[in-house]
This record gives sequence, structure tokens and C-alpha cells, in this order.
Amino acid sequence: MARPDKEAAVAELTEDFRTASATVLTEYRGLTVTSMKELRRALGSDTKYSVVKNTLTKIAAKDAGVDIDPSLLTGPSALAFIKGDPIDAAKSLKNFSKENPLLVIKGGIFEGKSVTVAEIMKLADLESREVLLSKLAGAMKGSLAKAIRTIDALRLKKEETEGAPASVSEAPTETNEAEVPAVAETVSETASEAPAEVVADATPEAPAAEAASEVTETPEA
Repeated sequence: MARPDKEAAVAELTEDFRTASATVLTEYRGLTVTSMKELRRALGSDTKYSVVKNTLTKIAAKDAGVDIDPSLLTGPSALAFIKGDPIDAAKSLKNFSKENPLLVIKGGIFEGKSVTVAEIMKLADLESREVLLSKLAGAMKGSLAKAIRTIDALRLKKEETEGAPASVSEAPTETNEAEVPAVAETVSETASEAPAEVVADATPEAPAAEAASEVTETPEA
């Protein structure tokens, strides 16, 4: 490899190490071109799977500040630079290696620290971030709905408790206030009308007085 090409390759690998959330080192000896394409498709667009030279990988890892065990850089190597969810990528690598034993997972780097094959397999057994978020959203939704039902129940109970006594105590108050003025007005009207009736009854007595005077004057004639 010419020097300019080597420098460009190292620079690209260094950037991949720096931007990847995790890196898995594999040995692809015996895999066909078709199998490699299937593996890249399974890993998705968030993971870059590249065949690399071990000497260039050592230089790039050093430049990126990544510590890789030299024993992992033996034989034909290919690196999976994971920029998406490491759990999803680990699952894809694990499942693919089961169907294609020629793919050998040798180890990797996760959050700047070296991880073993066993640790990568444990990572693959975890639930993905998407699944966890979905479960969390479901749990929060269920808790929120339960809280709303509880608040509604308390509100209804409070309304029933405060509403029942209020309706009993207010009814007599309104009746008394309405009836007392009515009785007072009736008594007042009766009292004011009474003299008028007495006067009306006394009026017919006037002719009787005149008749008496006429009887008295008759004998004199």
C-alpha cells in the first residue's frame, strides 16, 4: 500500500474508533462474499463492518486512544464499528455467528473499555434500547391512567360527601325566608282592610237614625 493510501486508511480507521460507541473485532476466515453482504445487511446502516489490516488497526487505535489487546489482532480481521445501539449490533453478530460458525467474535471495545467475548454475548442477551423505552412508556401510561382514576374517584367521593348535607340544610332556609314575608303581608293586609269593613257595615245605620227622628215629630203634628 502506498504511503498516501496508508495514511488515508489510518485516518479513516482512527475516526471510526473515535465516533463508534462500541467496536467488535471478528475473524472472517472462510466467509464468502455473499455471507459478508448478509452480515452487513443484518448489522444495519448504523454499523460499519470493514476488513482491515492488523498493522493499520494498531496504529489507528493508538491514535484514537483506544487500547486493544494485541492478541486480538491475529489472522484476517474485520471490525464492526457500531454507531447505533450496541445491543442490537451484538444480537446481530451473535445470531449470525450461530448460523455461520466461520465468523469468530474475538472481543471488542465498549464505552472505551475492552470487553471479552462472554461480555459481548451478555450484551446481546439484553433487551434493546427500543424495547426498554417501549416498556417504560407502557408502564408510565399505565401508572398515569391509574393515577387519573384514583383522582376521579376521590373527587366524586368528595362531591357526594359535601353535596348531600348542603341540599338538606339549604331547603328549610329557603322555605322560611319565603314564607315569613308572605305571612307578614297577609296579616298587614287583613289589618288594613278591617276598618274599611267596619265603616261599610256602619253606613246602613244612618237611615235608621233619620227614621227615629221622623217618628218623634209625628205626634206633635
